[in-house]
Amino acid sequence: MNPLYVGVLYIFGSAAGFGVMSIFAVYAYEAGVSVSTLLFLRFLLASALFFGLLLWRKESLRLDKRQVLAMFCLGGILYTLQSLSFFSAVQYIPTSMAALLLYTFPVFVAILSYFVEKERLTKKTVIAMLITLVGLGLVLGLSFGGIHPVGVLLALAAALFYSVYIVVGNRVVKGVSSYVTSAYIALFATISTFFIALKDGGVDLTFAVQGWWALLGIVVFSTVVAISFFFRGLQLIGSTKASVLSTLEPVVTFGFSALLFGEAFSLLQLLGGCAVLVGAALIVSGKGGEPELAPRQASS
Repeated sequence: MNPLYVGVLYIFGSAAGFGVMSIFAVYAYEAGVSVSTLLFLRFLLASALFFGLLLWRKESLRLDKRQVLAMFCLGGILYTLQSLSFFSAVQYIPTSMAALLLYTFPVFVAILSYFVEKERLTKKTVIAMLITLVGLGLVLGLSFGGIHPVGVLLALAAALFYSVYIVVGNRVVKGVSSYVTSAYIALFATISTFFIALKDGGVDLTFAVQGWWALLGIVVFSTVVAISFFFRGLQLIGSTKASVLSTLEPVVTFGFSALLFGEAFSLLQLLGGCAVLVGAALIVSGKGGEPELAPRQASS
């Protein structure tokens, strides 16, 4: 089969895995799993699988001091904050809306790149940002009626943290295997979320069996498989095409949310959602000549 088509299939598989993560989270919460326990177990099990994969592939695990510090900042701080914000947002607003708000991250990346990387804001990028912001206005509504503002702020915070993660990651993880990066980021995120769980009263394993199945889905499909598929697709079709195709993620979340939870949007909100995705795709497609992004860690 044509490598382009294979790469597209890998990215679609990755997007589907990431897209159902918040769905699994809802089932985990219904089973009595707390946010901090969910995050700790997710990263603990994912890091174990990643390191097992590295041993099977016989890849070197050695990092220098600068790389270790970089991995700690990425996994122990930025990615932990991003995940904590996103999974907390799902407790306040519909999963589909949380996923859509997370997908404003290309706007934040463009703004941060302008100030940090001195990257020029092209007319196309500015127009795309305006399209995204108008789309957000339609999704949220001018009055925010029926929408919990805490959930909106948490989802937008997740987008911001993920944007900082990408910008910082672009500088510090070059030359390191994507699987090694994923393993160490998951490891440091495990340590950080363990202390967060302790602050919340400790890791609580008394939740129902349904919670373990939901957690297993997050670890296997929405973390290890989704990340692995993304990297493979990245190798075959490049970062720009992969990032644009990844806009399928919130679409998957929308579909499952409507099917399983009966979540519904008005026509204006649906148009706004389409505008957000179009804006995100335009921003990313305008970066075709740039270096690869930091390794993808599940946009949530």
